Amino acid sequence: MNLLMLSSSRAGDEEYLAHARQMIESHLADCKNIVFIPYAGVTIDWPSYTAKVQAALPKLAISGIEAHVDPYIALAQADAIIVGGGNTFHLLHQLYSNNLIECIQEQVRNDKPYVGWSAGANICGHSIRTTNDMPIIFPPSFNALHLVPFQLNPHYSDYQPPGHNGETRAQRITEFCVLNPSMPVIGLREGTALVRKGNTLTLQGDLSAVVFEKGNQSVISPGQNLSTYLTLK
Repeated sequence: MNLLMLSSSRAGDEEYLAHARQMIESHLADCKNIVFIPYAGVTIDWPSYTAKVQAALPKLAISGIEAHVDPYIALAQADAIIVGGGNTFHLLHQLYSNNLIECIQEQVRNDKPYVGWSAGANICGHSIRTTNDMPIIFPPSFNALHLVPFQLNPHYSDYQPPGHNGETRAQRITEFCVLNPSMPVIGLREGTALVRKGNTLTLQGDLSAVVFEKGNQSVISPGQNLSTYLTLK
């Protein structure tokens, strides 16, 4: 598999996809027909979302899946697939509604490059049960693409606003781990990405990530080889 799983579309106050542009262009080098899936967009219509991504990645030949008569054929004929961020529940609902889950799995497992950020990265995991999003719509299942055998939490942060008494992100993920002790969760800070090349998995970016597993929490360093997480059952 050839996956680029970005935590976010922005890092700090930068322009849209600025930090990710070089990584995406490198990941999709020589791809002439790239299909973008804007289904995570809710407050933005899909053609406008596609246009926004095209403007941010002008060197790439990108078309929106909404512009194709048959979404399945569009993905099958594409050289690469990009999935944007937004609401993860809405994204997964649309993928199920258009019968595209198995299509994407088949294409990516045949080594077609995949890029996803935020919700688009979240669906690469076993399920979407560790997304930060509200369940504004119910997909038929929370099961996702399972392109990696663990859970993802994009936009991970340790920040606790002063005076805020709700649970931290770490506490929420720990709750998941208590009920799912054999399933690791990797929290990706904004500006970072996981890259899968075949059976190799590494963390890219300038910041560390966090992995929750078996009741423990540990830090992942940039560039660290995480390939053991691809051998999970």
